[in-house]
Amino acid sequence: MTKGKKFLMYLFLIIVSFISVFPLYWMISAATNKSAEVISGRLIPGTYFVENFKNLVASQNISRALGNSFKYAIILTLISLVVSSLAGYGFEIFHDKAKDFVMSIILLAMMVPFVATMIPLFQMFSKAGWLNTTIGFMLPTISTPFLIMMFRQSARSFPHDIMEAARIDGLSEIRIFFQMFIPTMRSTYAAAMTITFMNAWNSYLWPKVIMTDSNSQTMPMVVANLTQGYVTDYGMLMLAVLICTLPTAIVFFCLQNAFAEGITGAVK
Repeated sequence: MTKGKKFLMYLFLIIVSFISVFPLYWMISAATNKSAEVISGRLIPGTYFVENFKNLVASQNISRALGNSFKYAIILTLISLVVSSLAGYGFEIFHDKAKDFVMSIILLAMMVPFVATMIPLFQMFSKAGWLNTTIGFMLPTISTPFLIMMFRQSARSFPHDIMEAARIDGLSEIRIFFQMFIPTMRSTYAAAMTITFMNAWNSYLWPKVIMTDSNSQTMPMVVANLTQGYVTDYGMLMLAVLICTLPTAIVFFCLQNAFAEGITGAVK
């Protein structure tokens, strides 16, 4: 590659990187400025961060919303990983035509928009007394066709010879799953955990419907509350968005390598 082509390539990458990072920089900068300065398009960080934080804490119960978001997201992620991986493992390891048919029906469910089932789900959960509960938040998304498909694809690369040897040694199927399959598929679990945690943390529509009590609000609901009314404090709003973004960003950056391996189906 010539020097001219290298220069153009690096210039292009620098421009694309700047465009990708700029929204994050603007969000951080806006969280430190007054609302009027944000509206005017000020890009330089200001000195209004503490005031924005005080106003945010005074207007919204941030600690409770963060606690709810962490509780719902962590519990949903853990249960979803176990349920989806067991389903994907079963569909592939105990493979037959009947399971292929069931898997096809599950994949067809991906084409049904959530808003089409939201009202029946709300009526069912209301009659069951699951409003403002953790089970009400988790149950509709405790297992998704995408995660089942991802674990099924990963199970195809699982060494069947090792599994047969384990069965001969007397290991039960549940022990093979927990002691052999899970450690082997660490990258797949990391990718699934990242996707599930981010979806659970950023979920807004279903929690807005099922969580009717203000004590059950999550961070996305708090951010939405700040946009309601006649006047919006954009500095306080961007600070709330920043606080809401940090947990998912930290999870992704910590697991980005394993996430890439899990998405591509690599097994080590």
